[in-house]
Amino acid sequence: MCHPSWGRARAEERRLGDLARLRRVRDRIDREYARPLNVEALARGAYMSAGHLSRRFKLAYGESPYAYLMTRRVERATALLRRGDLSVTEVCFAVGCSSLGTFSTRFTELVGVPPSVYQRRAPETASGMPPCVAKRVTRPVRGRGVRGAEPRPV
Repeated sequence: MCHPSWGRARAEERRLGDLARLRRVRDRIDREYARPLNVEALARGAYMSAGHLSRRFKLAYGESPYAYLMTRRVERATALLRRGDLSVTEVCFAVGCSSLGTFSTRFTELVGVPPSVYQRRAPETASGMPPCVAKRVTRPVRGRGVRGAEPRPV
C-alpha cells in the first residue's frame, strides 16, 4: 500500500501542471487575441477537455477563457478608439471580433458605455495623461457596466 503523502504529492504535481498549462493558455490569448480562438482549440493546445479548461481557468483567473479573451479584445479596442483614426467597425474587426453587435454589447458591459460614445469622449478622458496611465485608468472591468454590479477595487 502507498504512503498517504504520495497521493497528496501526486495531486499537488497535477495541480501545478494544470496551472502551468493555464498560464500558457492565458499567454496565448494575450498574444493571439485578434485571431479566431475558441475554447475547444485552446483546450486541445493545453491537453485538456474544454470543460476542464473552462472550470480550471475560471477557478484560477476569476473568469472563463472566453470572458478573458473578450476582456483582452475590449482592452485593445479602447486603445485603438482613443487613437481616433479608426471607425468602431474597423476597431471591431482589428481586435478579432466578427460581429459588430457582439463587440458593442461586450464593450458596453465592460466599459460602461458603447464604443461610439467612448470614442467621442476619449480625447477628454485621457487628455494630458501618459499612455501607460491612460491604459490603467481606462482598463475594462467585467461587471462595471452592468446595473447593480459593484466595481472591483483597483
